Amino acid sequence: MPRILVFDVNETLLDLTVLEPHFGHVFGDKTMLREWFNQVIQFAEALTLAGEYRNFGEVGRAALEMTAEAHGVRLSPEDAQEIMGGMRNLPAHPEVSQALRCLKNAGFRMVALTNSPQAVVDAQMKQTGLQQYLERNFSVETVRRYKPAPEPYHMVAAEVGVPMSQLRMVAAHAWDVGGAMQAGCAAAFIARPGKAVFPLFPKPDVTGKDLAEVAEAILKAELPQRTV
Repeated sequence: MPRILVFDVNETLLDLTVLEPHFGHVFGDKTMLREWFNQVIQFAEALTLAGEYRNFGEVGRAALEMTAEAHGVRLSPEDAQEIMGGMRNLPAHPEVSQALRCLKNAGFRMVALTNSPQAVVDAQMKQTGLQQYLERNFSVETVRRYKPAPEPYHMVAAEVGVPMSQLRMVAAHAWDVGGAMQAGCAAAFIARPGKAVFPLFPKPDVTGKDLAEVAEAILKAELPQRTV
């Protein structure tokens, strides 16, 4: 049996860079998107380490306010809403739909696992048309622990009824891939622009520059008798 594929959502399946114009408008520098999102991830993980949990949207809004204050930028409620509301309407990366279709046609079971709230990931998958490829969407809000803590990965394994070794986490984040592997999953890393694996984690056996390359490598790894 091939492993069940577990997809991260933001940056992995969906393109966060469409928010760059908003950051250009607010901060005068579109590259501030990257600083903000790194802060979102950092403080979501910090909350988990501190034994606390807040909705990912709350974390994003707080990180946005913190980033604005650090740079001496006035953040209006309208600006904040434009950025945070944009997270629900991210488009899929260009190759994602075809890659997922290929994997589904090959017989893979596929689910999503995200730090975003359940309502947000459900809306994202519906508006992008990606839900047709996914069996279920999972959110860390169920266990109130952010990835890469082990609990979200264990939750998915329990819900789909397989041991951890039968999951393969697919993500464009080294911390997500590393956390999944530490929890007992296999993994696949998408090396999107600006992304690289973290050398102190085990190296995933599948890597590629986008989901098309990763899907092809997954087919070879999981279904070695199949002609790609």
